[in-house]
Amino acid sequence: MDFAFTEKEEAFRLEVRSWLEANLPQGWLDGTYKQPETEEGYIQFLKDWQRKLYEGGLAAIAWPEQFGGRNATLMEEIILQQEMARVKAPPIMNYVGTHMVGPTLIQLGTEQQRQEHVEKILTGEIIWCQGYSEPNAGSDLAAIQTRAVKQGDKWLINGQKIWTSYGHVADYCFLLARTSIVPEKKHKGITVFLVDMHQPGIEVVPIISMDGKHDFNEVFFTDVVAYDHQIVGAVDEGWGVTMSLLMHERTGIAGQLFVLQQQFQDFVEMAKTNAAIITNPIVRQKMIELYAKTKGALFGYYKNLTKQLKQGYPGAESSMDKMMVAELTKELFGFIQSVQGPEAVLWKESALHDTYWQNNFLSSFGLTIGGGTSEIQRNTIGERILGLPKDISREKAGNQVV
Repeated sequence: MDFAFTEKEEAFRLEVRSWLEANLPQGWLDGTYKQPETEEGYIQFLKDWQRKLYEGGLAAIAWPEQFGGRNATLMEEIILQQEMARVKAPPIMNYVGTHMVGPTLIQLGTEQQRQEHVEKILTGEIIWCQGYSEPNAGSDLAAIQTRAVKQGDKWLINGQKIWTSYGHVADYCFLLARTSIVPEKKHKGITVFLVDMHQPGIEVVPIISMDGKHDFNEVFFTDVVAYDHQIVGAVDEGWGVTMSLLMHERTGIAGQLFVLQQQFQDFVEMAKTNAAIITNPIVRQKMIELYAKTKGALFGYYKNLTKQLKQGYPGAESSMDKMMVAELTKELFGFIQSVQGPEAVLWKESALHDTYWQNNFLSSFGLTIGGGTSEIQRNTIGERILGLPKDISREKAGNQVV
């Protein structure tokens, strides 16, 4: 396998690196930058950062030029993610919009939908959330119970969504609702709506994570209104649209893989400053094991990437990459917590204590759930890569899992 980049790709790397050095907040690279303390201030900071990315032509480089992208190759997108991970750049606030909703509207949306939403997704003017999971329909999206009923020239939506990232700041929701019931085919009768979140009948209830952060929400819909022009695809045929969006979501796993490599290196640098850690033979053995695992995950991703470049589209191997990075991130930070001793429980940041390790440990559990649980990824790997038979009970029930 040739890991070298072409001259054009290396030139792009230098362009990105130079842009980041010039545009990251003052003090970011040397570690002296202090993020806003309030949630409102942090959200505005992320919106401003996305606007900068847009103005620099880096908000969604793989998009076609006519929609604000650069027609970038997959390798150029990989390079951008590598450089972002290297400097621990701020996250993209509108990730659901840029990585999922935008590409789906470009692929399957109407011209009106593209004109109304696509550019505002890139600029960060319109923040999106994703209305998929429900209390009784997590990985089995075909079991959703939120209903949309046609009344005159509009649809009335009633139901509940859960684990809705950034639902409390979103302007629009890419929402799945059941518009008819086909008992023998649960994935039929589902429709995708672009729902305006700034209207009566929407109640957003925060879900506070164990690290004290507010990223997730429950969202309740009571006679919420949507119109025909806000339907993506055809009525009752939203399952194909749903699968298209999820495919776009899972191709973004590379960014987290590069973050994982950087996080392991951060741990190595931290260990070097603590003699009790770095000289412990058991710790050193585990560090070697984690080094091998993280490098193995990266090279496995490169192998799968090579296949994707040859066939022109991502395959089931993305489930391998997703599961590896999720499980390894949890393992890495769990081990880091174990070697810190009493400091491991001090997760409230102060002038004398940085909570980087604690925060990442607590948030690592979510990686094994979001974007498809590790259990679902194992099913996909077993059935679509290893050729194992499907779960008979699930096959008889007609469940469609993602």
